[in-house]
Amino acid sequence: MPDPTEPEIGSFPDESQQANDQDAVNKTGTTTIGITAEDGVVIATDMRASLGGRFVSNKTVQKVEQIHPTGALTLVGSVGGAQSFIRTLRAEVDLYEARRDEDMNISALATLAGNFARGGPFFAINPILGGVDDEGSHVFSIDPAGGVMEDDYTITGSGLTVAYGTLEDRYEDGMDLDEARSTAVAGVRAAAERDTGSGNGVYVAEVTAEGVDIEDYPNFDGVE
Repeated sequence: MPDPTEPEIGSFPDESQQANDQDAVNKTGTTTIGITAEDGVVIATDMRASLGGRFVSNKTVQKVEQIHPTGALTLVGSVGGAQSFIRTLRAEVDLYEARRDEDMNISALATLAGNFARGGPFFAINPILGGVDDEGSHVFSIDPAGGVMEDDYTITGSGLTVAYGTLEDRYEDGMDLDEARSTAVAGVRAAAERDTGSGNGVYVAEVTAEGVDIEDYPNFDGVE
């Protein structure tokens, strides 16, 4: 009989069972796109969530959220992990603002996001962070290991191979918000045609120095 005063020794979970558990959670699959423009940033995402990558569990998932007065972040991968990641970052941004009476700059926010992704319990996430600060427009991709990369445009998710072809063809330096918006939507639409993890419409976030505006277009109705 074990001694009740002794500490209880745990064990690592079985890897095959852990993989099965992760397959059973809601995943966004997804295509998310971030593009810098002369006057801001455009982020576009599809609207589909799947269960284990095989069954469409939700057709109206909002995969982009405002987390900063002039910044937004996408949800990619595990829905629960991504939502928890966004709540954590948003809380840190609010705390920074309360303590310093100023907004965190977007590069610092990207570094913080990378640190959380590397050290936190947010498995299977690969979000895009887009924002505007005194230094201009920024788009960062954040990988699950905590890597942070800035670029003029970036794509994450299961539909990225299709979407990249569209953006490579249409992206030009110096685009304004309307042109960036049209390009981002075209990329999501192309991915939705071929990627089973993406579809059901598009959310578009426009980020400027004035704030973040997010609109949804189920089944791509009313968006160009």
